[in-house]
This record gives sequence, C-alpha cells and structure tokens, in this order.
Amino acid sequence: MPAETHVQQGPVERAEVLQLVKDLLAEILEIDQATIDEGDSFAEDLHASSLALIELVEGLEAELGERSVGFRIEDEDLEDLKTVRDAVDYVVARL
Repeated sequence: MPAETHVQQGPVERAEVLQLVKDLLAEILEIDQATIDEGDSFAEDLHASSLALIELVEGLEAELGERSVGFRIEDEDLEDLKTVRDAVDYVVARL
C-alpha cells in the first residue's frame, strides 16, 4: 500500500463537487450561483467562453489537487464537457 499522503479528508461526495463547480462558475462568470443548474450547457445556457472554462478547470485542479494527489483534467477531455453535469460526473469519476 502507498504511504499516507497529505490528503486528510475522506472521499469527495458528488454533491460537494457540484457545489464546487457552481461556486467556481459563479465567481468566474460573475453570476449568482443559485441560477446555475446541473443541466446547464456551458456555452448555450451560461454563455461561458473557452477562457472561462479554462479558469474553471484550473480552479477545480487547484481545489481538488489538495484532496486527491495528482488530480488533473486532461486537455483532450475538455471538448466532452459540455454541461455542468458533464463536469461534475467527470470529476467524480476521476477522484
């Protein structure tokens, strides 16, 4: 078994990932996080630019990298992440 890491918390729950994604999007897009739904499309519903999505990825990697050593969202996977739900499901699957 690997040596104990600096990760102290237990597994991250899906609801926690969803809240994190909503919080980051609200900050990046300067909108009320209560207006963000899980089924929202980044481009069509939230009008998020590709730069905003890169900021979201960086925020997720920074936040979750502290909890799951080496957590990364692969560049080639970005084009498959079209909705808030896609992003949450992707992150949960990678943790």
